[in-house]
Amino acid sequence: MNLSGIHQTIRDILGSSKHNGILSVLVQLISFVLLFNVTAAASGAVPAAVFTFGDSLVDTGNNNYVVTIAKSNFPPYGRDFPGGKPTGRFSNGRLFPDFIAETLGVKNLLPAYKDPTLQMKDLLTGVSFGSAGAGYDPLTSQQRGSITIKNQLEMYREYKSNITASEGKERAGNITSTSPHMILLGSNDMANQLSRSLYGIDTYTDILVGLALDVYKELYGLGARRIGVVGAAPIGCVPRERVTGDGLLILERNCAEELNDAAKLFNSKLSTAVSSLNAELPGAKIVYFDIYSPALSLIQNPAPYGFEEVKRGCCATGNIELGILCVVPGTCPDASKYLFWDSVHPGEKATRIISDQTFGSSSLSSLLG
Repeated sequence: MNLSGIHQTIRDILGSSKHNGILSVLVQLISFVLLFNVTAAASGAVPAAVFTFGDSLVDTGNNNYVVTIAKSNFPPYGRDFPGGKPTGRFSNGRLFPDFIAETLGVKNLLPAYKDPTLQMKDLLTGVSFGSAGAGYDPLTSQQRGSITIKNQLEMYREYKSNITASEGKERAGNITSTSPHMILLGSNDMANQLSRSLYGIDTYTDILVGLALDVYKELYGLGARRIGVVGAAPIGCVPRERVTGDGLLILERNCAEELNDAAKLFNSKLSTAVSSLNAELPGAKIVYFDIYSPALSLIQNPAPYGFEEVKRGCCATGNIELGILCVVPGTCPDASKYLFWDSVHPGEKATRIISDQTFGSSSLSSLLG
């Protein structure tokens, strides 16, 4: 339907072709909204589902169902989540998967795949396979008892088998081939002191990029065609690393630049490799998303966004506490003034700001177009 056709339809609904100036403006506004949705749906820009893989930045509750210390399904986590419910998200509220799905108009909350209460209608619009503590390096995941990225892909394989059995091969294939698959990994690997020391950062980042490419190729082999690759965050600026700095107390609480330099090197190599990979995989669109720059910019210039504290987290003392250590009394009264919720993870407000800047509709269109 074109714009004039939408105009006429609305006039017919309103019962008159003659309307005053205010009504005319209303008709125009409604028309453009409808036309945008019709055009987007016709071009495939509105996906059927959203899928995320990775670490705690995208774990919406999978670790609730595995044996690991990396859990957050208890207060004060989820304090500002709808209903004040701790869900296993490492935040006071929602995470990147939720905001990405909302931006794309799919749904407002992206559930964890391991949630036993999920129904087929939930699966058809997407899930998160992420696991807090995971990395591209299997050792990174094993140190924390997390679901490895390899096992996350096995979960995706199981997911596809389930929806194929329920909805048929054609629909299942359409969902997996047209929907975005976002992978947020690498930050935990940068903080993996053992592997960094064993290989040296230059060699280690090469190894990580090789492992990452294997992940994308396997995901492609499972039917994914729209793959969003998100680089490492400025892990050296999280409160925990400001305090410990690879085990050395940093009295000034400055960012651990060694970790930030490692993240930047990894991101540079990963971005270059992703650009080359597109040519190898027919029909694939693999897009690199830079989360490092907007996150660091927010940390360095927090005042315009209303943040008053960036060196400490909201929970407990804000120095090293995360997970079970956040149950200690003393959590800050107003999380919106703290960029970080615990000693590693940004709060809901910061997550939304970074998500809007990294995964806004125009950015995601480059993946879906």
